[in-house]
Amino acid sequence: MKKQNVRTISLIVCTFTYLLVGAAVFDALESETEKRRWEALQAVEDMIIRKYNISQEDFKVMETVVLKSEPHKAGQQWKFTGAFYYATTVLTTIGYGHSTPTTRGGKLFTMCYAIVGIPLGLVMFQSIGERVNRLSSYVIKAVRTSLRCKRTVASEVDLICVVTTLSSLTIAGGAAAFSRFEGWSYFDSVYYCFITLTTIGFGDMVALQKDNALNRKPEYVMFALIFILFGLAIVAASLNLLVLRFVTMNTEDERRDEAQAMQALQVAVKLEGDVITSNGSILSGYEGHDGQSLNGTNTSSMCSCRCICLNGNRHKKYQYKMRRSPTHIRHLLPEVVPMQDLNYDTQSMHTIGALNGSGIMSGSHMGIGLDVVDDTGNRSPIKPQPHPQKLLKRNVSLLSFRI
Repeated sequence: MKKQNVRTISLIVCTFTYLLVGAAVFDALESETEKRRWEALQAVEDMIIRKYNISQEDFKVMETVVLKSEPHKAGQQWKFTGAFYYATTVLTTIGYGHSTPTTRGGKLFTMCYAIVGIPLGLVMFQSIGERVNRLSSYVIKAVRTSLRCKRTVASEVDLICVVTTLSSLTIAGGAAAFSRFEGWSYFDSVYYCFITLTTIGFGDMVALQKDNALNRKPEYVMFALIFILFGLAIVAASLNLLVLRFVTMNTEDERRDEAQAMQALQVAVKLEGDVITSNGSILSGYEGHDGQSLNGTNTSSMCSCRCICLNGNRHKKYQYKMRRSPTHIRHLLPEVVPMQDLNYDTQSMHTIGALNGSGIMSGSHMGIGLDVVDDTGNRSPIKPQPHPQKLLKRNVSLLSFRI
């Protein structure tokens, strides 16, 4: 099994185990307190019903009125300042729940606004977190250079320590401010800052909900918004470094596996149907079972169709050249009848000889032929023969053409 799969399964098991442990701890810490508070509320409800002599239905109506009027105690929530605060909680996915839209148009616009705003906010916080990490790396390098340290480059552990310290200082400073403005204890203020900056946003504690602070204290509203945006950027930077470490581990393993796969493919030989291939190309030098190469003299087939791999030199063209002039050309000349086998007309031969001797005419020039007398006394004309030099050139040219 690959390392990535093992790591993924391990993370799933660890996450569910962490959930089970958390559920057991919360059960042990909160269940008894919840039971006691429920019993106390029931006692108060029974006392009010007996004291004012009202029915159970009237008490439910009164309870509903009290719950619905709770958000309005902080003043108007949907003026521009309150609406901006609500839009911030939507874009940052905090979702306090202190104010929610009641109209159909408001609910529809909230969904459309979140579809575009949430990715935009995530990209913005990611970019700010990267700038914060780059600034932290530069500061660490400058400090180490001034101290003349051997190693000046900031490591991931150094960046995680710096960003975690900045996050802690942000939460501590914000808790001090909210403890003063809201009247909370310092521990509750730290709890509120942590729940806000981690975008959990339970809504049990919400700032700007007292004394109509959204409309009467603009400087406090500005501080709360800046704290939320800046604090989320710092926390995003620290979480980015923590998550990035695990992501890079998976990426390094994947790259290592890809490199090993590519290296294995360089020597991979596969049988694709009836063709032996190596890296997508036909393999021509593969050795068969008998150890003979396909490029050698062995012509045994390596595939199911029993085909024969031909030699790669089958397309080689041979050029024939005449290295020396021919001397034996008797077989190229036409057959000549010996003189002793022929019976000539003596008078005709004397006439022709006289003409040739006088240079007046020649049988080869005048186109006349000689009569050959056979044994029966019949005459057959002898055709004039071409010059031997011309005959040699013609036969040599025919020989070259045939070759």
